[in-house]
Amino acid sequence: MKNHRHLGVPSLLALAIAATSNPLIAQEEVLEEVITIGTRVEGRTATDSAVPIDIVTGEDFVNQGDTDLNNLLRNMVPSYNVNNQPISDAASLVRPANLRGLAPDHTLVLVNGKRRHRAAVIAWLGNGVSDGAQGPDISQIPAIALQQVEVLRDGAAAQYGSDAIAGVMNFKLKDSPDGGSIEVKAGEFFEGDGTQFTVSGNYGMPFTANGFANVSFEYGSSDATDRSVQRNDAAALIEAGNTAVADPAQVWGRPEIDDDLKTVVNLGVDLDGSKEFYAFGNYGSKHVDGGFYFRNPETRESVFAWYERDANGNVIDQGPLIADLDSSNGLNSCVGMSHADAMASDECFSFQEMFPGGFTPRFGGDVTDLAGVAGVRGETDGGWHYDISAGLGYNDVDFFIYNTVNASLGPQSPTSFDPGAYTQLEKNFNIDFVKGFDIGLASDLSLATGFEWRDEVFEITTGDQASYEIGPLADQRFSAASNGFPGFGPLAGGQWSRSNIATYMDMEASILDPWLVGLAVRFEDFEDFGTTTNFKLATSVDISDSVMLRGAYSTGFRAPTPGQSNAFNVSTEFDIELGELVNNGTIPPTNAVAQLRGGEALDPEKSTNWTVGTVLALGPVDITIDYFNIEVEDRIAPSQLYSLTQAEIDGLVASGVTSAANLQNFRFFTNDFDTTTKGFDIVASYMTEAIGDSTSFSLAYNKTDTKVDRFTPETVDATRVRELEEGLPESRWNLSANTLLADWRFMARVSYYDDWFDSEDVQVYSGEYIVDAEVGYNFGENTSVIIGAQNLLDQTPEENPGAADGVGNRYSQFSPFGFDGGFYYIRTRYEF
Repeated sequence: MKNHRHLGVPSLLALAIAATSNPLIAQEEVLEEVITIGTRVEGRTATDSAVPIDIVTGEDFVNQGDTDLNNLLRNMVPSYNVNNQPISDAASLVRPANLRGLAPDHTLVLVNGKRRHRAAVIAWLGNGVSDGAQGPDISQIPAIALQQVEVLRDGAAAQYGSDAIAGVMNFKLKDSPDGGSIEVKAGEFFEGDGTQFTVSGNYGMPFTANGFANVSFEYGSSDATDRSVQRNDAAALIEAGNTAVADPAQVWGRPEIDDDLKTVVNLGVDLDGSKEFYAFGNYGSKHVDGGFYFRNPETRESVFAWYERDANGNVIDQGPLIADLDSSNGLNSCVGMSHADAMASDECFSFQEMFPGGFTPRFGGDVTDLAGVAGVRGETDGGWHYDISAGLGYNDVDFFIYNTVNASLGPQSPTSFDPGAYTQLEKNFNIDFVKGFDIGLASDLSLATGFEWRDEVFEITTGDQASYEIGPLADQRFSAASNGFPGFGPLAGGQWSRSNIATYMDMEASILDPWLVGLAVRFEDFEDFGTTTNFKLATSVDISDSVMLRGAYSTGFRAPTPGQSNAFNVSTEFDIELGELVNNGTIPPTNAVAQLRGGEALDPEKSTNWTVGTVLALGPVDITIDYFNIEVEDRIAPSQLYSLTQAEIDGLVASGVTSAANLQNFRFFTNDFDTTTKGFDIVASYMTEAIGDSTSFSLAYNKTDTKVDRFTPETVDATRVRELEEGLPESRWNLSANTLLADWRFMARVSYYDDWFDSEDVQVYSGEYIVDAEVGYNFGENTSVIIGAQNLLDQTPEENPGAADGVGNRYSQFSPFGFDGGFYYIRTRYEF
């Protein structure tokens, strides 16, 4: 939504200024559930909309114990899913989230109605549904800055452009010119770990005589958690006398997050009676340090051991991997030597000298996020309302990995590395116009049109030399590059950009008093793959004062990102069938090696989306029921893994993937499967004064079912299909109650998560119920203390029966409600 104003409807800026002298206006008009997405007619409410829109208020976010906006949304919107991502490469830094069962980059994110930039991170590991996605990072927005969040549960590419397939989320910032609040929050998991501490604040002030400035911040930290069991292979080493092996050898849990800073500024100035200047933006940064897979000191290939395999990959011989540091007398002096003998030799070297108990790398990154938008909106003498704006978004993830080696460097290897960085930079320019015309219908015909220019840049910054170098011991079977997350070499580094232009037309009117119709058409031209045109038709009919029917049909698209088209990555993953770690690489689809297996330049995904539903106003009870059907063709995702021949390995090394010498498999992005996602949402609310001073109840239910309609077995395997169809809960719901009683406030919420498939554990985990509760007391008019618990009953997923035999994860890492158990917290809030 472009925040246009209409004659007779006061602007939000004017309302905010008026609130200085009349708080009732701020409460009843500014914070009323007026929507700014899904329509370009200002003043429409969620229940008036022809498409389903959820409203989550700022208080809904603040009245929770967590600080990550992803988790806060998950608790309130059942169609929104996000999990912990404990050992998922870069996805541990920017966690991928899913709306209505689709990928993170199928949801368009707006802030104050303007497109938010995507994160630099590509989720290489995401339980199938999120694999390869590059979506925005909403965790950089502090909850205290939000007035409300609007979740449009319908396709909207014809209105907003690429990515709006699953829906649109608009984060509306606070715009009060006075007052504020400060809050201190501390909490810990029932297990005694994962301690969190945050301090946050919001302050509104006048900005000149005719404007406002509203600023928010949040600063905090979060300790790591541990929900591991000792791996059997590590336990066997300890039993055999290796006291250097840690217990647990591999930690599964939340990563450690330090210096988590989030800031937001929102301001506006009334320039004269017909135009306004506005600007908003955010800056955020954090340091994330997480775990990785254990490297066994007896069996880890290319570091501690060598393996010889037949043509089918079966091991036919193996032994300790010992380096010969003096090649002047040949390379046979250390062959067949044990690790113990090597450590007693000056000529021979074993990595057990550096890591006698093996090692578990620590991987993380420093995340920086910056965005700003500025614009002018107003009204021409001819009655056209305009909005002209420009925006810039920047996200950078500077990776690090330590407690590991570049084995090909032998004893000269450092144990900490800078593998490089991913950077995303986006620029936007928009011009939008809207005007109402009286053409004899039941309402004015609202006609909107506009133009957009976007430029998107993805950059890979090379790492330090040791992180990607092929050292002198590579020809003795030692792995090159930093083990666990190889650095980006000079040929893998680079910068790739794409620009596009778009124009649209949007019309909306009440044909008859009870019958609303909207039509939108949008044309876009991308410099890499060409043009696309999409449309949307939406309508609603008031059957009576208490019943409305609504429905919409639209086409949409999602353009491949420059990152997906060009990124290199190597991930260390646990292979269930082999029972060992393997290095799997992702290469650009236009790389010569990928082209041998069908790789080619990516095309946009195409979608059709239709919804039909009803809105019921039954006295004190409001109910919405909406059915949805989303068909996506030529979905973009990583292919299945292909084994590498020696010729392909040599080709990858030549193209810049220096770690290819140690790759078992590779994959690439491809347009290769179609899906249909369908289901329905039910939202109900009820308020009564029969309990306490007032009590409100809300129920939200979502059922989502995804089927893969078409795929090519040579590029998308059966496991990936099952991940897409079963990786997320099919059903979710939550029932909550809030009671006010004098100076007390009570909140209780019950949430249900259906079962899900975990491809790593090859198991379906059963659904669970989660209970949250909170009690608050107001000390006077300004101060309140709140005590609460998330997951009050300390519910965890059922235990992984293969944890000890595998990699030690006690619970499914893809649990939709997390696996850390109960979390208690205390909040102190002061308002002024």
